[in-house]
Amino acid sequence: MEYLWLVTLMIFMMSLGIQAQLKTGFYYSSCPNAEATVRSIVESYFNEDPTIAPGLLRLHFHDCFVQGCDGSVLISGSSAERNALPNLGLRGFEVIEEAKSQLETICPGIVSCADILALAARDAVDLSDGPSWSVPTGRRDGRISLSTQASNLPSPLDSVSVQRQKFAAKGLDDQDLVTLVGAHTIGQTECRFFSYRLHNFTTTGNSDPTINQAFLPQLQALCPNNGNGLRRVSLDKDSPAKFDVSFFKNVRDGNGVLESDQRLWEDPTTRSVVQSYAGNVRGLLGFRFDYEFRKAMIKLSSIEVKTGTQGEIRKVCSKFNLY
Repeated sequence: MEYLWLVTLMIFMMSLGIQAQLKTGFYYSSCPNAEATVRSIVESYFNEDPTIAPGLLRLHFHDCFVQGCDGSVLISGSSAERNALPNLGLRGFEVIEEAKSQLETICPGIVSCADILALAARDAVDLSDGPSWSVPTGRRDGRISLSTQASNLPSPLDSVSVQRQKFAAKGLDDQDLVTLVGAHTIGQTECRFFSYRLHNFTTTGNSDPTINQAFLPQLQALCPNNGNGLRRVSLDKDSPAKFDVSFFKNVRDGNGVLESDQRLWEDPTTRSVVQSYAGNVRGLLGFRFDYEFRKAMIKLSSIEVKTGTQGEIRKVCSKFNLY
């Protein structure tokens, strides 16, 4: 009798584990056009403004690092996560809202905002000549969104050791760290996040010595001392609209814009990953980055997900459901 009870318990626990896992094609029966609808919306915005691609990718990344990939960053409100200081420059909310609105018309109450965000990030990369991948879906939306919980987000000021700690806390290793930072190949940032490297790095008016001296005048022209700190600058100086390995070549050559990016070349472990992606030509090395990026994104988008009966399926991505 005890043996039968143990077997029953094991089967029950296994069923819970299966229920709690994401899977590709989750909406195959319940909302067959879910992924195509998201793709159509993302593509329409991308055709108007290709810089929405890194915005959507960053939006998904910031969502997953706080409360897991549960759409908590999409909630609006003065104390909500999206109003935390590291999130003030996030873009792409309107893309997710429009996709949700269309999906609510054809499949009401079925597709989560968290899944829409994960799908949109994949489509953004694909539209930027990057890799595509099958996104495991089945996430549910979280019911908590607090700006005070966003303190663990990576910062452009972080050393490699701090970056490593923050990524490790989410189950991501050094290769995941470098690979995911490689998304900066289509990224942008504002002058205020790196201008200190250009004009007053050690309070004596000098620049960060790790910046390539041929690149420094270009950055200083884009972000003059006491200039517009909100001016946006590409994180990849060579092919900012194309998802490729150019970003890693920039880091290798001292042309990283953010201090946290350039520091990846100083640590032996992260340097070896940067070098493996940078190489001398795109070729097979580029395809290797594509392959590793797919894996890292699936790993990222599975962080602390809510599935099964957890969370909810929001009707509007910026608001919790009312019960």
